[in-house]
Amino acid sequence: MSHDANLMFSDRAALSLAGADTRHLQARARQATQPLAAIGRLCRSLDVALGESTRAAGSVDPFQGASFARAVRAALAEAIADDTLLNPAQREGSPDCYRRHLLAADPLGRYAVAALVWMPGQMSPVHAHHTWCGYAVIEGTLTETVFEWSDAGQCATEVRTHPREPAAVSFTRAGRTGIHQLGNRSNVRAVSLHVYGVPGEQIATHVNDLLRAAATAERPAQRALA
Repeated sequence: MSHDANLMFSDRAALSLAGADTRHLQARARQATQPLAAIGRLCRSLDVALGESTRAAGSVDPFQGASFARAVRAALAEAIADDTLLNPAQREGSPDCYRRHLLAADPLGRYAVAALVWMPGQMSPVHAHHTWCGYAVIEGTLTETVFEWSDAGQCATEVRTHPREPAAVSFTRAGRTGIHQLGNRSNVRAVSLHVYGVPGEQIATHVNDLLRAAATAERPAQRALA
């Protein structure tokens, strides 16, 4: 089943069961298809990037190459330029902690796509990654603090902090060379698009490698909603 068919199946089935007339069905289908088209294009771009990188790498880890990182960043940049990418429900946050909306999951389990909604003051834990991942800022401004791993102290030490404004795009490989903390230090909502190299059901459990930060670099930490 294609990504578009997989994403649209539940909505079409619900419409059929509702017994709506033809014109109502067509109107609802158009509304449902508009945001799905943007996600479908993103998934197709990721499929191509994964295929090309795997063929080029052979027995080497295909996600370590610069070409794969460039392809993922380009796919994210193209996706967030489409105003139909997210519907209003996918921009809803939580008062308790940052909220994750699963947008698409690869049928082969190679990646998952999610929107993260950050209300003012909400932060991620300090973390590295068990898998490759990328993100792009859609709305608002996030603050990213970058850390490096200290073997001697067995902790993460702060290197720098910088704003990540709309259209900012980032790619990170698996491992502790990409330790950071993301958060919303502004007074308005922020929304970001993320892709992770794990099956959809694992985005809350198999992505972040939570780390202890040095005392001088501690930040508020919040767990995402599953």
